[in-house]
Amino acid sequence: MKPRARELGLPLQGEPGPHNAITDVPGVEVGYRTIRREDEQPAVRTGVTAILPFGRGGPLRPAWAGSFALNGNGEMTGLHWVKDGGYFVGPVCLTNTHSVGIVHHAAVRYMIDTYRGAFTSDHLWALPVVAETYDGVLSDVLGQRVTEEDALSAIAAARGGRVAEGSVGGGTGMICYGYKGGSGTSSRRVRTGGVEGVVGAFVQANFGRPDLFTVCGVPVGRLLAPGGAEPEMGSVIGVVATDLPMLPHQLGRVARRAALGIARTGSSGGNSSGDLFLAFSTANPSPLPQSGEDVLQFAALNDERFDPVYEAVCQAVEEAVLNALLAGEAMTAVRPPGREVPALDGETLLRVMRSYGPLPG
Repeated sequence: MKPRARELGLPLQGEPGPHNAITDVPGVEVGYRTIRREDEQPAVRTGVTAILPFGRGGPLRPAWAGSFALNGNGEMTGLHWVKDGGYFVGPVCLTNTHSVGIVHHAAVRYMIDTYRGAFTSDHLWALPVVAETYDGVLSDVLGQRVTEEDALSAIAAARGGRVAEGSVGGGTGMICYGYKGGSGTSSRRVRTGGVEGVVGAFVQANFGRPDLFTVCGVPVGRLLAPGGAEPEMGSVIGVVATDLPMLPHQLGRVARRAALGIARTGSSGGNSSGDLFLAFSTANPSPLPQSGEDVLQFAALNDERFDPVYEAVCQAVEEAVLNALLAGEAMTAVRPPGREVPALDGETLLRVMRSYGPLPG
């Protein structure tokens, strides 16, 4: 197994949780369905990632949430309701651009099957969050290879603990800064306002112009330049989870800071890049509004105590991108055929960074 960014010795800020993953937020689970068919023409390298705020079969309750679109050339379903209602219910699923519909269908099926009694008696509706990035360079995206069963398998595979990274799940066929990208995660412990909690980040990294790639402040893209100054054509989905108590407007502000974490890796958010971010809190367990409760009570951090949270978000998102890159494996493109997409080699990265100057810490 390749070393992650922190194991490699990169001078990253902040204190991670025990798994340095979004699953360090209690109750959050991640599952993958990875689809690899190298013997087919064109090759299939795609899949589905499922993030469950309260675990498989957990309670049917709101995950209070906020969102931010840095650049809207992409899709994340359910955001109109997140904006108006301040929450979502059900899994968050990530896949490729042409599979949003079938994965959304599967996520609704999972919710109906798991909570059939509530859906039958209370006329509940399902608006799960499904997001995408484009894997058409490395996979047969036009073949719409993801099925309902694939998405349900990703949800069924959701677990806590250590999270696989790189070419897995929805990130299987993704490219980041000219290197093989994909799925990445990280976390930070936070102490503020007299409370302690965790901020966890998960990214599906498929973005970035090679010459802009930056690691811990070092302009490594200009030094390595695997593909030159080609246009930015990909996208990134960022999901931030926390167990700190927050109101929806505060979670929207947290989601905006995820974009700053992406910027720390060098991206300027190109025109053809869909850069979409979701933040949710597992705190404030509440019944669904349809339950009939007249008054809901919330605890929430004072806005004046959020600076450590914002720092943690930026740090965790930045490290999640680096983890996705360092876990990558070289692949050969299907469009255009024969293009080599290299893996980011950790030792080469360190050598280039040291040639620029001594690493801090």
